[in-house]
Amino acid sequence: MNKVCLIGRLTKDPEIRYTQSNNTAVTTFTLAVNRRFVKEGEENQADFIQIVAWSKTAEFCGKYFVKGQQVGIAGRIQTRNWDDEQGVKHYSTEVIAEEVFFADSKKDAFSQYGSAFGDNTKPDFEVASDDLSF
Repeated sequence: MNKVCLIGRLTKDPEIRYTQSNNTAVTTFTLAVNRRFVKEGEENQADFIQIVAWSKTAEFCGKYFVKGQQVGIAGRIQTRNWDDEQGVKHYSTEVIAEEVFFADSKKDAFSQYGSAFGDNTKPDFEVASDDLSF
């Protein structure tokens, strides 16, 4: 089984693009996920996880997620590799987001990110998921 669940903060605004072949939305962003245990005398440490979302989930992330916001991601780990122009092999491990949600409290999210939704408006959604098929 390949399933991962993460809660962390966005390190920058998500980047949304569209594929050339069929104009499918794809959004990428990095999630800073705090490590659970901290050694005595050390500061909190975080892992920076690359996230990729496709289709409707990608559009949702691109529209509503902003830098610094705490979000939850459920998905699967995927590795890929490619050769660059010099023939050097590169590897990448990323999480393919299948479900995304806001993880800030409603009060914190509204006060911190209210301008993204309009000052007097609360978002009317909680979860975006997508049935990805390749």
